[in-house]
Amino acid sequence: MRAFATVEEIIECLNEYATLMSSESDEFTELEHGLQTAVLVAAQAPNDVELHVAALVHDIAHPWDGPGQPKHALMGADAVRGVLGNRVADLVAGHVPAKRWLVTRDSAYRALLSQDSIMTLAQQGGDMSQAELQWFESLAHWESMVVLRRADDGAKVPGAVVPALDAYVDAIHAVANEQLTK
Repeated sequence: MRAFATVEEIIECLNEYATLMSSESDEFTELEHGLQTAVLVAAQAPNDVELHVAALVHDIAHPWDGPGQPKHALMGADAVRGVLGNRVADLVAGHVPAKRWLVTRDSAYRALLSQDSIMTLAQQGGDMSQAELQWFESLAHWESMVVLRRADDGAKVPGAVVPALDAYVDAIHAVANEQLTK
C-alpha cells in the first residue's frame, strides 16, 4: 500500500501516468482520464476545488489493484489522505459506491456504463441493498461523490483536448496547504 507524503510525490505519480495506459481502455492514459474527469467535474461544480482535485486523482490507485479493481478507491483514498485531506480522500473512496448507488437508484444509468465499468461493477459489489443505500445517502459528501462518478463515466474519450496537469498544480498545492491549517 502506498501513501504519499508530499504534493510533489502526487504530481510525480500523475506525470508517470501520462505514459501508462488506463486500466479501462488502451485508447487513453490514466492521466488523460483523470484530466478529463477534472474538466467535467469543474463544469458541474466550478467553485469546488477539492472536488476538482479529487476528480484528478480518483483513479490514482488503478495500477495498484487487481482484476475488477475492487479496492482501488479505498487504496487511492488512503494514499492521498495525508496530503490532500479527508474530504478529497472521502470523495476518492466514494466514487465506487457512487457507481453502485447510481445503478440502483437510476434505471437508465447502467446503460451508460462502459464495458469495463459493467465488468468491474460485479467485483465492486453490484447493486446496493436498502441498508447500503441508506448508508451511502448518509455520507457527508455523497452528492459530490455522485457528481464525481458521473464525470468519471464521461471521461473516457480518446484524444479529448483538456488542460494539461500543469493547470492543476496550483489547485493541488492549495488543497494541500489548506489541510496544513486545519
